This record gives sequence, C-alpha cells and structure tokens, in this order.
Amino acid sequence: MYTASWRDVVRRDLFGPRPDRRDRPYRLVIRFALLVFRLLRFRFDVRGAEHVPASGGAVICSNHVSYLDFTFLGLAALQQHRLVRFMAKISVFANRVSGPFMRAMHHIPVDRKAGAAAFDRAVRALKDGEVVGVFPEATISSSFRLKELKAGAARMAIDAAVPVLPAAVWGGQRSFTKHHPIDLRRGVAVTVVLGEPIRPEPGEAPRELLQRIRAAMETLLDDAQRTYPQPPAGPEDLWWQPAHLGGTAPTLEEAARLDHSDVRGTRPQGNRLARARRMLRRRAR
Repeated sequence: MYTASWRDVVRRDLFGPRPDRRDRPYRLVIRFALLVFRLLRFRFDVRGAEHVPASGGAVICSNHVSYLDFTFLGLAALQQHRLVRFMAKISVFANRVSGPFMRAMHHIPVDRKAGAAAFDRAVRALKDGEVVGVFPEATISSSFRLKELKAGAARMAIDAAVPVLPAAVWGGQRSFTKHHPIDLRRGVAVTVVLGEPIRPEPGEAPRELLQRIRAAMETLLDDAQRTYPQPPAGPEDLWWQPAHLGGTAPTLEEAARLDHSDVRGTRPQGNRLARARRMLRRRAR
C-alpha cells in the first residue's frame, strides 16, 4: 500500500528529468492532488503501472465509480512520468472554476451532441504520442458494476494504431460519487489496476476490439473488488458495495433508470435515492 508523503509533493524528479514546460499547470495540479491525498491519507494499491508505455501513444480505458477516478489513474501513469489527457464532458470545461484548469492541462472536451471533434482531437493526440484517458461508460456507474461501453475508445485505438490499457479503479466511491454526500474520512483504500496492453489486430472491427477490452476490464474490476482490503463496516456502509457482492448499491437495471434520470436532470439525491430505488423495485414487480 502506498500513502502520499510530503516528500512526494515537493519531489523535483517527480515528472522525470526533462518535463515539458507547457505542462507546468498540469504539474501544479498534480502536486496539489498529492497534497490532498496526503491530508486524507488515501491508501493506494497500484498494480500494473509498468504497462504504461514510457513513450508513445496509448488509450487508458477504465471503469468509472467516482469523481476522483481520473486523479487515481493519473497517479498510476505518473510512475512512468506520463501525463494523461482525459476526455471529459464539455460542461466541465465551461465551469468557471474547473474550465481554466482543464484547458491548461490539455484535456479533451466532449460534446455529446457533436462528438466528432473530440474524437478527431483524441486521435491526433494519440498519434502525437500522448496517453489519452477514457471512461467508456460515459458516466459514473451507480451500480458500481461495468455498464455498457461506448465504442469510441476502440475506434480511436484502431485509427491511431496504438494499444489500449484496460484499467479498473475501486474505493473512490466511498469518498466522492454521485447520489451520495462527500465523505472526507481519512485512510480510505483505493485500488488502481492496469492490465496488459491490448493491441488492435489487422482488420479488427471496433466492436470486436471493444469486446476484448470489456472482458479485460471486467476481470480487472472483479479482482479489484474481491481483493479490496477494507470491507463495509456494517449494514449502513453497504451502499458502496455492488449488489452481486452483498451490497445495497442499485442493480444494473435500477442504475440504468437512475442514470437516465441524471440525463433528464431529475437526479435523486441524498435520502431521496433510497425512495427512488424502492419505487423502481415496486414498478418492476
């Protein structure tokens, strides 16, 4: 297990011997993230960081359970001195607080009504040797299980002729996820697992590659969940555990309806979530 130290926050060689001067804002944000990790004493279990290429393009394809997932995946890539350019919805870039930082870090805005521009920008970044981070579920999974994946990540890897690194993150939902209040308790364990590169085969269709990516992600996520070192503390703490592992998180079917309410702007929050889940169950009977 790794816990960020004060030394990590100020390490001069944190980003390698000759970091790109254009990425100074990104490096500042990473140091701030390490400071937060230190204060909250996150306990990281990072596996497979050696699969991140030291140079050249690659797509990191991960599940999505919390608003902090991109920082956890970035931490794993940092061990190879790589900065990940994440694809994120355009509203994050339009925000007065987060927008300037997202643009300064050269992340990639995604307009879901016109996604071609984001796709082209991501492919250019990959061909230029960047590592691009994608959450192919397109939103946080309320069930904390893997949802249906969008094919964009597979298409990008094929068009740019770069490998895909399947990944899984687990534990961050305990601190900051949708439908639940922020919990700043200290010492939460976070697992980040990166799998072996999946390379597009000659003539392989995006859907075929996506099936291979999904299978790898499911295996990694199952491993991260079953080896997680901090089980729920009691019945009231089962909410972050998926139903198939004995938790009280929504099932995949319930989550699909809750996520649909997110899109429509009718997201249930706080104690309204439990009422919404009961209502969904009654309708399903």
